[in-house]
Amino acid sequence: MPLSISEIQEPIAAEMKAFEPKFREFMKSEVPLLDQIMNYIVRRKGKQLRPMLVFLSAGASGKITESTYRGASMIELLHTATLVHDDVVDDANYRRSFFSINALWKNKIAVLVGDYLFAKGLLLSVNHSEHTILKLVSTAVRELAEGELLQMEKARKLDISEEVYYEIIKRKTASLIAACCAVGASSSGADEDMVRLFHEFGENVGIAFQIKDDLFDYGDLDVGKPLGIDIKERKMTLPLIFALNQSDRSTKRNIIGIIKNESHKPAKVAEVIAFVKEKGGILYAQDEMQRYVEKAMSILDKTQLSPPHKEALQKLVLYTVKRNK
Repeated sequence: MPLSISEIQEPIAAEMKAFEPKFREFMKSEVPLLDQIMNYIVRRKGKQLRPMLVFLSAGASGKITESTYRGASMIELLHTATLVHDDVVDDANYRRSFFSINALWKNKIAVLVGDYLFAKGLLLSVNHSEHTILKLVSTAVRELAEGELLQMEKARKLDISEEVYYEIIKRKTASLIAACCAVGASSSGADEDMVRLFHEFGENVGIAFQIKDDLFDYGDLDVGKPLGIDIKERKMTLPLIFALNQSDRSTKRNIIGIIKNESHKPAKVAEVIAFVKEKGGILYAQDEMQRYVEKAMSILDKTQLSPPHKEALQKLVLYTVKRNK
């Protein structure tokens, strides 16, 4: 049977329940329009994997404290801010099957809402003098922006190496997941070495998580993401990069030409997907994903941690690579 979120949450079920009203309180504004939008954001929250990582990391490395709640809230506020701004940049009308903020209230308001969320997140740490947590999360947000810009820059040529791919996803995806784990450990009173270990653990989980997302583009499951959407958006994913590296110059030029000029045609997208499968791109990406899972697990195995929280973290790692969406 597949792992469920409620099963993984078991050791922190009480804390996750207590987190919701605290997070709502942290988001409040005296401006009616902002408060209305904050309520809309809270109602359409996802699986809350990032707060879960904060609480599980805190519980595994020490004790869950009020600082843990603030750290989880700060991560959620800044992560939500980046999503609101992403939807403006991408001109996206939907987020998790709901209307995006910019679709309902237009771009100007969406940008200001993102700015507000950033400010609330930063002030949460500043007001409680939690400078280590502030540094961890602010660094992650900076890396996230760098990763997005690096991807945009490289997407123009559509010919990036695996090395550049990993540089992009470490910043764009793994940085925030690594920050979740490091923030959790820091909030529990763990020493610098333990915080560093949890950061490394989170980075490996984040890389595996992104490779799993890449694989969704080539699968047949209903994952809430249309098949071939990364190809249509000209995103260079690991299966595609590997497949291109296994090809002669003529084939490579042909596939890149399709992605550049014909990715709006379903038949051409299907051709690229078939090419990637034929060249072993799927199997290679699955092996790479498993390699990062094993690296994450080995960090947990060699560290003295609280058993129920450690086991839940192990389950969460497996969930990230076995999930269907």
